[in-house]
Amino acid sequence: MAEDRRDRSGCTSGSEPIEDDLDDNENTTMVGSASTLSSRLEVSVAETEKRSGKNAMNMQEMFTVYLVETRPMEALAEGRNPAPDSLWRRYSEFEVLRSYLLVTYPAIVVSPLPEKRAEFVWHKLSADNMDPDFVERRRVGLENFLQRVTSHPVLSHDNILYQFLTEEQGWKEAVYETGFQDKADSRLRALSATFRVRNPDKRFVEMKRYSDELQTHTSQLLRARARVADRLYGVYKVHGNYGRVFSEWSVLEKQMGDGLQSAGHHMDAYAASIDDILEEAEHYGDQLKEYLFYAEALRAVCRKHELSQYELEVASQDLVSKKQQREELATGSVRTFSLKGMTSKLFGQEAPEPREARLHLLEEQISEGEEAVKERRAECQVHVGSAWVDVLRFRQQKDRDIREALIGYALMQINLCKKGVQMWSNTKECFLKM
Repeated sequence: MAEDRRDRSGCTSGSEPIEDDLDDNENTTMVGSASTLSSRLEVSVAETEKRSGKNAMNMQEMFTVYLVETRPMEALAEGRNPAPDSLWRRYSEFEVLRSYLLVTYPAIVVSPLPEKRAEFVWHKLSADNMDPDFVERRRVGLENFLQRVTSHPVLSHDNILYQFLTEEQGWKEAVYETGFQDKADSRLRALSATFRVRNPDKRFVEMKRYSDELQTHTSQLLRARARVADRLYGVYKVHGNYGRVFSEWSVLEKQMGDGLQSAGHHMDAYAASIDDILEEAEHYGDQLKEYLFYAEALRAVCRKHELSQYELEVASQDLVSKKQQREELATGSVRTFSLKGMTSKLFGQEAPEPREARLHLLEEQISEGEEAVKERRAECQVHVGSAWVDVLRFRQQKDRDIREALIGYALMQINLCKKGVQMWSNTKECFLKM
């Protein structure tokens, strides 16, 4: 029975630290690299370009490409400034890269890509994905994504990632040869399936709940920020009406004309400054959006734990059932109600030879089941260990980034107020000189 209890136990019972599961396959990982890719290669998305071409439906379409540039850090450290190696990538290629990383590294909280369509924007901001301002913010977001993955202690050693950055031709063939698409389809089916885990790791249950709340709170904050931006835009533009009135009034007044005209100029400048101010606000909004999308990556890691634990529990339960069948067959006693048990009582025990054959088959199935449970438990333990290490890394990153974004947004609002005070102070001086 002690053996049966061990079969039922989950992957979370051990307390010893578990090492990260690093793939030793040369096609996946550049083994032996002690540092991250970002310490050896400067990576940037330098510029964008609009192009036209035919899509999968053979229809003409406009799209944007992004120039990925890399420079060796060693040369920069030596004071040299070599010309960067560069190649063009479409947004869809970034999507393929991230999908590959998600499938290959299920224990990693993979950095999200910037949004494909503008969300949580104030009403004067264009939601067109070809709008120059939106394309520029996406360029910054894609650069941030590459810097995240190239500085990650695990992802940065991936050979496919390195090829994405350095080989314009042949990269797609290399990534598709990994078979990640089939794994991705299987992963989606598994993660969307409904099942109940009896013994999940409480840390991952809490983390899944936290990811839901993180998404809720960041989305609420982004909606509030968009409403504030709308109000600010209206307030600033209304000051343009002050400017128009003061300028028109100055024509009628001989003594007060200069003061009124100067006051009008201050009002006009104040009203015109709102566009640059709100563009800066979008920068802080994009920083928060990254963690809105990070919530889904965090949930995917938690869901993978649930799937691994569920598969372990199913294998363990199947093993317990097989052992119970062996015991009943060996002793001739039936511990639970079954059709076979009733048949044995009505018609007597089966002949020795078929019984021995069944016992032999059960022994083989039990041996296979024990190996399956062992493999499932090891897989689950490795996932829990490596996933929790990355979750802790993500938490530190998240706390630092959100703190910086909120402080920057607060300082921007303070500067807004100071500009308003300065504008009205200048306007008052104009009135005093009349």
